[in-house]
Amino acid sequence: MELFRAPTELRIFFAVSGLILWLGLWHTGFGAASWILYVPALFFPFAALSGICPGLGLARLLTIRLRGADRDDIAAH
Repeated sequence: MELFRAPTELRIFFAVSGLILWLGLWHTGFGAASWILYVPALFFPFAALSGICPGLGLARLLTIRLRGADRDDIAAH
């Protein structure tokens, strides 16, 4: 689970970004905004509160694989 764990600085970034998104949705009008804007608006506060960041985990997995590491190296991280 450590692979998907976001550091404190990133969690603060997610919290502020999520807040700005929700303020923008409120300002635009919840009915007028596209449904796709709700995806990051939901994921950012989730990542900020839980510390679990699927995007960060995916990026780390991709960079480990691009460096040519095998499964043992991935499990060790």
